Amino acid sequence: MRMSDKATARDGQRLRLHVRGAVQGVGFRPYVYGLATRYRLGGFVANDPNGVLIEVEGERASDFVAALPLEKPPLARIDEISVQPIGAAATEEFSIRTSEQGRVSTRIVADAATCRECLSELFDPASRFHRYPFINCTHCGPRYTIAERLPYDRPATAMKRFAMCAACAADYADPGSRRFHTEAIACPRCGPRLSHGIAEIAAAVAGGKIVAIKGLGGYQLICDAHNDAAVRQLRLRKQRDQKPFAVMVGTLEAVAEFAEADAVELALLESRPRPIVLLTSRGRLVQSIAPELARIGIMLPVAPLHHLIFDALNAAHAPVGESWAIVATSANLSGEPLLIDNREAEQRLAGIADLIVTHDRDIVTRADDSLAAVVAGRPQFIRRARGYVPEPVRLARSVAPLLAVGGALKSTVAVTRGNEAFVSQHIGDLDTAEGIRFFEETVDHLLSTLDVEPVALIHDLHPNMASTRFAEARGTRLIAVQHHHAHAASVMAEHGIAGPVLALVLDGFGYGSDGGNWGGELLACEGARFRRLGHLAPLKMPGGDRVAREPWRMAASVLHALRRGDAIASRFAAQPQAARLSALLEQPGMPTTTSAGRLFDAAAGLLGVCTVQTYEGEAAMKLEARVREPRVVSGGWVIENGVLSLLPLLDRLVVDAPDPTDGAGLFHGTFAAACVDWISQAARETGLETVALSGGCFLNARLSTGISRGCIAAGLTPLLPRQLPPNDGGLSLGQAWIAGLQLLEHQGLEGTA
Repeated sequence: MRMSDKATARDGQRLRLHVRGAVQGVGFRPYVYGLATRYRLGGFVANDPNGVLIEVEGERASDFVAALPLEKPPLARIDEISVQPIGAAATEEFSIRTSEQGRVSTRIVADAATCRECLSELFDPASRFHRYPFINCTHCGPRYTIAERLPYDRPATAMKRFAMCAACAADYADPGSRRFHTEAIACPRCGPRLSHGIAEIAAAVAGGKIVAIKGLGGYQLICDAHNDAAVRQLRLRKQRDQKPFAVMVGTLEAVAEFAEADAVELALLESRPRPIVLLTSRGRLVQSIAPELARIGIMLPVAPLHHLIFDALNAAHAPVGESWAIVATSANLSGEPLLIDNREAEQRLAGIADLIVTHDRDIVTRADDSLAAVVAGRPQFIRRARGYVPEPVRLARSVAPLLAVGGALKSTVAVTRGNEAFVSQHIGDLDTAEGIRFFEETVDHLLSTLDVEPVALIHDLHPNMASTRFAEARGTRLIAVQHHHAHAASVMAEHGIAGPVLALVLDGFGYGSDGGNWGGELLACEGARFRRLGHLAPLKMPGGDRVAREPWRMAASVLHALRRGDAIASRFAAQPQAARLSALLEQPGMPTTTSAGRLFDAAAGLLGVCTVQTYEGEAAMKLEARVREPRVVSGGWVIENGVLSLLPLLDRLVVDAPDPTDGAGLFHGTFAAACVDWISQAARETGLETVALSGGCFLNARLSTGISRGCIAAGLTPLLPRQLPPNDGGLSLGQAWIAGLQLLEHQGLEGTA
């Protein structure tokens, strides 16, 4: 937070304050009203396009200015307070004025989980909000998902159709109420209503049924997490064969029954965004929730409806031996965006859910549950969405207004405004018509709410991505950014640096500057430029893109590279194409890849952990789940002319045929050590001591921790992504930062011409 133009009030003088940040829809105006009343000041407070406008006059106006940032509401974020002395208006009373219109430079805050005060009222028989599933106040409830535009006032939200009853109107107008100017205020008399009762929902869950409920950011599917038949039925209906489900438990205390969690993980679970957090499983829930994985995604109740369901389960249904836990997953067919429209949900979920619970408050912007883990002692996003979006990333420099459209998988978009970058919620993969529509909706909504007209559209270097085609169709000025450069720049942007730095980017696939299949890259980055210092040793891709779905093919490629191609047919006899793959690998012109993701696939295939994938990253996740203790194979890698080869390690996995647990430990420990050696050599050659670590492989906690700790031991400074995921969900930020710096450099050159 920055205080500019400090001023004190003298006799006959009035102070005008502009407060910028996340200060609309969080109870900031009533907070200002109360503070001004405490200091007996005259004046007013109002939302305006820049944030909040305040004018105060009185003997203690300077005390008011000093106190303003100290006691702000829980959801408020103050970026800057500017103070300007103006002429006195001889006003003794303080008032809240209606919002001013104009070009927007403020922002909406993210949705927040039910606060303790509302939770207490939810179960208080004396409260008019008793057991009302839409209770909220200035400290909690929906914000971004119901907002249509700014300034954030009720007529600009999904609540505009609900006329307040006398009691709610009185709370809304009462400066002493926690619901003073709470735009989503509602009660059973005047607010949204559920289509089904809580008792009916709980009975369905307890009876082994699958229930669809309308949450804050979209529909969820829930069922009993102790009921293997129910979970398997959900998999069958949702067409989700192996990909893990998240689990919701009713209280923080219940978490310990199902998973191990340290203080950082517990704090993350209980934080206002209420993300799903990956924790080490105790194995007490049915295995069909997260097949062959060591970690399980757990979350706490987010909305009042969740609390009411757990209360009803505990009150009316027999105990299951442990605390109730329910599967909570997005309500969609596998690979499609989650549903938000009632009619569409009733049509498309009819074959999935036994009970579909709707309500009549619209969801304006869909937002999936956020997913995070604690890596190297600090939280790291896997999917950033509800509860965090649209909080911006603060940039080290102001850049031109830009729209960056990200990649094609785990898609996000980013919009820059001054020294802030607003990265959208997780959109998902752009391989369906529904996914592309969601992508386009998100672009339009983000530009509209931020009131930004981009001067350029930034896209991936790959010419055939759906996001690239969107940029080409919509933009007049286009800037293409190489995939792995964007990964590195995303980390640089959130850490506020423009370089020079080293960058290790480990992911599945990115279109290289030479048109090749990149994926394990060592770069030197400075400003808007990068240089490729090295890469993983290329491996052949028998079957082209099929290798990403069939890890046994990459294992076969490794056997061929080790001159053991004659073992392919017998080792993978269950695969119909195995017999002819050795001959195929001998043919010239086969595409190659430097991908780190395909290296994980190869190891998983060689160890028999996963030969065919049913979801992206399955082989790597199951391989990581096998690790008990990472160990380093002596001589397990070779570095020549910047190219890192792990063939000696892979040969060890073939010749010694360790069991999958030992093999997984050897692979993870050796790969991490090899990367540290690779980085260290580059650091000595370039003199650079800071290294950005990014790419989807850094979702692997074992690898990420091993490399970052190894860098520190080598005297280097590793930078891990914290505000955005290391996977393709962070690409849009990196694209925007590179393009912003490029335009600034161009302006500088023009200025010196």
